[in-house]
Amino acid sequence: MAGIALTSIGAVGFACKGIFAKALYVDGWNALDLLTTRALLALPIIAAWAISVVGVRTLISAPPRAILGAAAAGVGCYYIGALFDFEALQLIDASVERVLLFSYPSMVVVFHAVIYRERPAKRVLAALALTYAGILMVVTGLDASVLRGNLTGAGLVLACAVTSALYYVAGDRWTPSIGSLAYTFYALSAATLCLALHRLISPAALTVNWAPRDIVLVAGIVVFATVVPMLAMAEGVRRLGAPRASLVSTIGPPTTILLGAWLFGERLHSAQWLGVALIVAGILTLEAANRSARKAASASIGA
Repeated sequence: MAGIALTSIGAVGFACKGIFAKALYVDGWNALDLLTTRALLALPIIAAWAISVVGVRTLISAPPRAILGAAAAGVGCYYIGALFDFEALQLIDASVERVLLFSYPSMVVVFHAVIYRERPAKRVLAALALTYAGILMVVTGLDASVLRGNLTGAGLVLACAVTSALYYVAGDRWTPSIGSLAYTFYALSAATLCLALHRLISPAALTVNWAPRDIVLVAGIVVFATVVPMLAMAEGVRRLGAPRASLVSTIGPPTTILLGAWLFGERLHSAQWLGVALIVAGILTLEAANRSARKAASASIGA
């Protein structure tokens, strides 16, 4: 129960990211200002967490190649991908963004198949078909006007999903040698450095508005939509295992949809709701297929 509760907190927290961002955009913030501020405030907390759990010696003794690998993955996901994602939130509804971003596990499967030259099982292919059919429905809503309104923003979110998938593929390569905490720390550190440098040379570097409402919103996106979800999700995965945690995390997209409707009047068309259902079904099918594959592998090892 504790694992389910923690994973649920993590999924709901991540689902609120777009809501906080939308509210700050209304107050005049831009994507780069928001991302840089979030990273600069979140990194010290994540660093303190990593140091308290694994220690400074473990962090600094990590293999240089693994550190570089984590840093490269972090720049791709938390800098480039995050910029795509936060720019997209200025163009499309937060509900559409969250649903499309939720497609990244299917991309992990595709990249894994390409890298290791393994043909996915039929059940995995069916899951991929469901997911990408759902993406098509969410983006288009079977309506040309919906497609025109979502095309650019959806493209940016899907590009972010690609960077997220590559981040997890890189994690499979490097976390065995340095651990997940060190991997996350070095990834976030590299991304924060890139964001800070980008902001310094940006002509829009002085547009931040620190009104009292914005202080509360920034605290919300840092604490409740970044740090707490990362910590809660990590502990939830530790208690439940990745497959069960992934199933619980499917509450994320519906949470964003409900909050977007309540706070910003966002509404999905019937065809888009069908797309949401297809994407969630695809992810659930994918996790079930992965679980079956792991059981089969364990059985063969035991034999």
